Amino acid sequence: MSGGTDAAPVPSPLILPWRGKRPLIAADAFIAPSANIIGDVEIGAGSSVWFNVVIRADVHYVRIGANSNVQDGSVIHVTTDRHPTIIGDNVLVGHLCMLHGCRIEDGGFVGMNATVMDDAVVESGAMVAAGSLVTPGTRVEAGGLWGGRPAKRLRDLRPEEIANLTSGAEHYAELAARYRDQLG
Repeated sequence: MSGGTDAAPVPSPLILPWRGKRPLIAADAFIAPSANIIGDVEIGAGSSVWFNVVIRADVHYVRIGANSNVQDGSVIHVTTDRHPTIIGDNVLVGHLCMLHGCRIEDGGFVGMNATVMDDAVVESGAMVAAGSLVTPGTRVEAGGLWGGRPAKRLRDLRPEEIANLTSGAEHYAELAARYRDQLG
């Protein structure tokens, strides 16, 4: 191992057009070098897409709002001509999540290794617990913690949990800015 200070060049993420649609990514969004973003995707200001994430909008569209984050190893896809995937503002999507043709409203929270399926909605102010399976067409209601396989409402969120729902998204927006600065 050399003692030099020269860093290896940082690879670029794989960003591909598909059928005439090129991903539109805000200038201040952080896209990790190993992320793959394909097709009709829009990513808003201050958002972050972390390492080994795949966002494939080849048969419908994906929209990610401002200051949201999709953490390492997650996969986002759509349902052919039926269900896009829409992620609002200030959303936290944990590590290794699968979002497929669903909607996560502003301030929603999806815990690590959770799956949210076609036509499901995670409302603003709702939390999906780690490892959960939100089945097609389920509405995860605001103010609740949902968990299990299949997910069901476990309990009401406590006031401090509701107040902290977007703090993870804020943390990731700050971390993403540091990564942008460091990786150039």
